[in-house]
Amino acid sequence: MSASARLAELGLTLPTVVKPLGAYVPAVRTGNLVFTAGQLPLEAGALSQAGKVGTDVTLEAAKAAARVCALNALAAVDSLVGIDTVTRVVKLVGFVASAPGFNGQPGVVNGASELLGEVFGEAGAHARAAVGVSELPLDAPVEVELIVEVA
Repeated sequence: MSASARLAELGLTLPTVVKPLGAYVPAVRTGNLVFTAGQLPLEAGALSQAGKVGTDVTLEAAKAAARVCALNALAAVDSLVGIDTVTRVVKLVGFVASAPGFNGQPGVVNGASELLGEVFGEAGAHARAAVGVSELPLDAPVEVELIVEVA
């Protein structure tokens, strides 16, 4: 089943690509790889969540925000090469704005990883990093970047 058909089956629609917040592009292709810029949990131009995970944002809310980030990353891929050209998700990097003492970054980033598995099946299994940071742009609780292989 194609990725676009799977998205439809899941009741998901790729959002409009988020306008870059700086001097960069949403995604770049080199050879058979597409790298996305870091994607925030923006929905209709606004953050779905804000603040530090562990104080301002719960783990479950941050996990949901990571899922939004992954959808935004897929939208960036789609705008460049078409979502159905993706043959494999290679790597996902998740950054989590963490309150002191919060160490549940892997659980937050699972929101993005699980979405990729739902959309791409076995081809969605990927290498990953989940990194705790002190601050993210716009006070976002999570940011995700993606590397995919395309046909």
